[in-house]
Amino acid sequence: MNSNLIQDNLNFIRRHSRWYEKILLSYFFQFLTGGFFLVVCSAIPIWGQEFWKSNDPNLVTSLMASLLAFFISTFTLRRLFRLPDSESVAYIIPVTFFCYLVPIALILFFRTTYSIQIFVVGFGVTLLWCFVGFFLGRRYRLTRYAILPFGFSKELEKNHGALFTILSKPDLEGQRYNAIVADFNSPTITPEWEKFLAKCTLARIPVYSERKIRETVTGRVQINHLSENVFGSLLPSQFYERTKRLIDLLTSLLFIPVLLPFFLIIAFLIRIESKGSPLFIQPRMGFRGKVFPMLKFRSMYIDKRGEGFTKHSADPRITEIGKFIRKFRIDELPQVFNILIGQMSFIGPRPESYELSQWYEKDVPFFAYRHVVRPGLSGWAQVNQGYAAEVDGMKVKLEYDFYYIKNFSFWLDLLIAFKTIKTVLTGFGAR
Repeated sequence: MNSNLIQDNLNFIRRHSRWYEKILLSYFFQFLTGGFFLVVCSAIPIWGQEFWKSNDPNLVTSLMASLLAFFISTFTLRRLFRLPDSESVAYIIPVTFFCYLVPIALILFFRTTYSIQIFVVGFGVTLLWCFVGFFLGRRYRLTRYAILPFGFSKELEKNHGALFTILSKPDLEGQRYNAIVADFNSPTITPEWEKFLAKCTLARIPVYSERKIRETVTGRVQINHLSENVFGSLLPSQFYERTKRLIDLLTSLLFIPVLLPFFLIIAFLIRIESKGSPLFIQPRMGFRGKVFPMLKFRSMYIDKRGEGFTKHSADPRITEIGKFIRKFRIDELPQVFNILIGQMSFIGPRPESYELSQWYEKDVPFFAYRHVVRPGLSGWAQVNQGYAAEVDGMKVKLEYDFYYIKNFSFWLDLLIAFKTIKTVLTGFGAR
């Protein structure tokens, strides 16, 4: 009996243990083949068939920089596409453009000669390779989950963004899945299914809790009670927090001189339409619960009062120029000065007013935990949910904020930055 059980386990491992190796092989194939294709297309037109014998350092530098930009572009897109609601062809052009812009800017800064032809060809090849890879690999990138038919795991089948299959018996029946999902708290899991999970682990097939997969698919952390098991160490990465602060400081120093003339024009238009200061300063709850004065362009008349306007799209208190700057989030741009002095970040949970924060903390559990990171000019909740004024909407917003804090990283910030550009261009969620 024991020998039969061992043989059965070995057969299961042989059938399923190679799936992950094939995925790694596909990654290696994409990088190696794409890099070779880029070198061939960039170098041969200039150097001929014996381009590797060239001693021209400028051409070699340009080719190496183009090759590096290709690898960073493909790697960045792969990381972005792993995040919730991120697999979009619209990210390919801006990611590739930025990855090529950085080495070109460095070359220009250090006044090194370069070949514009190599960069143009390399940029075109990278775009073509990423677009072809996106459409051809779409089917294989869609994550396939096998769900155990117990507890809350069955509810995952209703979610979009992945392929979910509920298993009818403890066997994968020759099918390949990226992971197995189970509700470990379900009292109805039998020993037979527990042995099946052990087999999957031996076959190097990841086994995840339904809570983790639900967060991965929805981009939200459902909160019932605060515990270390839910939030990990309850603190975001200090290393990235400091790195992000440095990025915010340098970026704000770069943006402020460019934005100042634009600020003067907006302030002038606001002042012409209505009396009062063009700036609106309001106390907001910030980093570690400290109150700070947040800057905005004034978008309302100062002599109109009323209640309940936030429940409707039309608010008579908003000026004509205010409607425009609100729709495209221009009214938030003066917060670049808050970012400069460290009160805010470009990306993070949006800061709430002090009065609203006091109200939310009475109705929404653990609201204050969102202050563990710096508030942002744009955030994960804003690009996914839009405007939220009532308590129910605030609970959903808090779930998005907690997902951001739990997955605090450069890649998530980069995705939010791209989504913010889309939000600004479309006016999504503006009030």
